[in-house]
Amino acid sequence: MAKILILANNDVGLYKFRKELIKELVKENEVYISLPNGEFISELIELGCTFIDTAINRRGTNPITDLKLILNYRRIIKDIKPDLVLTYTIKPNVYGGLACRMSGITTIANITGLGSAVENGGILQKITLFLYKVSLKKAKCVFFQNKENQEFILKKKIISGNHRLIPGSGVNLDYYSLLDYPSDKTINFLFIARVMKEKGIDQYLEAADYIRGKYPNTVFHILGFCEDAYEDKLIEMQAKGIIKYHGMQSDVREFHKISHCTIHPTYYPEGMSNVLLESAACGRPIITTNRSGCREIVVDSMNGYIMKERNSQNLINKIERFLDLDHESKRQMGLAGRKKVENEFDRSIVIEAYYSEIKKIKDELY
Repeated sequence: MAKILILANNDVGLYKFRKELIKELVKENEVYISLPNGEFISELIELGCTFIDTAINRRGTNPITDLKLILNYRRIIKDIKPDLVLTYTIKPNVYGGLACRMSGITTIANITGLGSAVENGGILQKITLFLYKVSLKKAKCVFFQNKENQEFILKKKIISGNHRLIPGSGVNLDYYSLLDYPSDKTINFLFIARVMKEKGIDQYLEAADYIRGKYPNTVFHILGFCEDAYEDKLIEMQAKGIIKYHGMQSDVREFHKISHCTIHPTYYPEGMSNVLLESAACGRPIITTNRSGCREIVVDSMNGYIMKERNSQNLINKIERFLDLDHESKRQMGLAGRKKVENEFDRSIVIEAYYSEIKKIKDELY
């Protein structure tokens, strides 16, 4: 059995978006996972993984902390002696990739989004791209989740080896099954994301304030962890009856059952939005921004609407267009989204892509 080490930055993403791949990997391989401890670690262990508790400051830029992470990865690699390392998200891709390169270990990297440092330009972009270039140079394959990220990295000559475009993390079409569309008595909108500026929460709140005043049969729900900067504002707006804040939810399908539309006004550098994939899989129309990781999932006026990013008035216009539709048109919009993810974003496509690359590597090793 081959030894496969997976480097990730959190347990939630690894379990929710990669568990189907892990289930397949543990059938024929010893699978180790290196990431910080969290609520889904027990489930990952139950799948058959060996857990290695590894501290990662996901957004920190302290070079000493990052050097410690590289050294920690090198120690883990030395102890396990993996045949292959799979990396996800920025720091595992960069620092895990560097540790693997120094140790002569084969890697497959997954670019789940390039991050704000690359998006915002300047010196941080140059440093980040240099680190990518060094860490990904020897990767056997680099997976990209959207074409814009792929074209950017290739244009900058960051990688020259094998690379593939996959449909994000894909979506489990059985778990996120097509749901009955609710009646139009009350129209429920969902915002599912971390409550932070870059996810477009300001635009959502401004739109909710206006639409609720004009259309009293609407309800604006918010699901997700709230950053401190927005806590007081959410409490105030909930007290006024403008929004309903539900905090973090372990199963968003219960909210999709009552929802008519998911609103995702993000301008965060997405790989591919899992929120939108899951919403579309449940048969829910979408209003989202015209940026990579979002527009791939929505055909404007077919399964939702594309809005201008950071533009509250444009979001209001799109919501009003949606509200003007009759019930059957809204339902058909949701069905079109379901059909699109069935054809293009089935998680089995991602699993097959990984298996294809892993088979090539195993054939070389054995």
